[in-house]
Amino acid sequence: MRANFKEYLMLDGSKQTLIQRVGSGIIIRRFDKTPYPVADTDIACPHFMELAWSWGCPYNCAFCYLKGTFRFFDKNHLGRVVMQFKDRREIAKALVAFLQLDIPPEILNAGELSDGLIGETQDPPFSKWLMGYMNGSRHKVLFLTKGTNVKNFLENEWQKNAILAWSLNAENVAKTWEHLAPTPTDRIKSAKQVSEARYEVRIRIDPMVSVEGWQKAYQELVDHVFSQFIPERITLGCLRGLASTIRCATDKSWVKYLTEKSSWGMKPSFENRLAMYNFVISYLRKEYGFNKIGICKDTIALWRSLNMDFKKITCNCVL
Repeated sequence: MRANFKEYLMLDGSKQTLIQRVGSGIIIRRFDKTPYPVADTDIACPHFMELAWSWGCPYNCAFCYLKGTFRFFDKNHLGRVVMQFKDRREIAKALVAFLQLDIPPEILNAGELSDGLIGETQDPPFSKWLMGYMNGSRHKVLFLTKGTNVKNFLENEWQKNAILAWSLNAENVAKTWEHLAPTPTDRIKSAKQVSEARYEVRIRIDPMVSVEGWQKAYQELVDHVFSQFIPERITLGCLRGLASTIRCATDKSWVKYLTEKSSWGMKPSFENRLAMYNFVISYLRKEYGFNKIGICKDTIALWRSLNMDFKKITCNCVL
C-alpha cells in the first residue's frame, strides 16, 4: 500500500509536505477539509490524521455531525445508523504501510467517525488489537469517546502510544441531547481511572449550549473535572450545524440556538460564543491556573476577540 504526500499551508503560515493518505485513504487519511483561514468568518482547524476503522456511534446525540455524515447509510428500526466495523485485515495493511514511513510523529484520531471505545467488547477488543501494532512506535492513537469501558487500558501499558479524550458537557445539556451516552459523571470517573494509570487524558467541552443557567452548569462541570484529575489539555466548542446535520437530525430542538452563518455551518451568535468561551477560559485560568486551552472549529475573528492566537493552536486532535 503506497502513501500519498501533499504540501500543506499550515496555520502558522509555514508550508510542510505531509502524508495525505495511505492507499485510497479509506482507513488512514488526513482531515484537510478546512482551508487556510483568511476572512474573519473562516474556521481555524489544524489538519489531523484520521484512523477510520469504524462508522457510526451508539449514543445518537441529537446534535452530532455524524447524522449528516452517514445520511446515506443503513438505519435500524429506530432510524439510527447501523454501526459498521471495517475488515481488520484491511486496517492492518494500512497500519503496516503507515508505520513503515519515515515521517515525524503523528496522532491517528480513532474517534472522528465513531466513538473511540465502541470496539472494546469485540474479540479481541479493538484497542488491544490496534496497540499490538502501535505500541512502541513513534506515533500515537487518540481514542475520543463518550464511553466508559477503559478496562483494557488499565490492564495494559500503552501510555506512550495512547491518548484518551473525553467529550463532556454540562449535566443538563447531556440529559437533554446526549441521553443515550453515559452520564458526564460516569465519563469523568473513567477519565480519572486512566489518568491515575498515567495515560494522557484530554477533555473536550463541546458543544457548549447557552441553556438557562449555563454559567453555573459549566462552572460545575469544570470543578467536577478538576476535583478528580488534571487534564493535559481542554478544547472548547459551541454548537455547529452543518446543513446535512440539521436536515438529518430527528430532534431539532437545539437548532434554535443557531443564528449565524460561518464557513462551517450555522453557529450561535458571535456574542453568545464569545461570552461562553470567555467565561470558561477565565474560570480555568483564575481558579486552576490552567492555560492549555484550544477552540474547536471557530472563526479567526473569535480567536482574535479572545486574545488567543489560532496560529499556535493546541487542540484535541494534534500533538
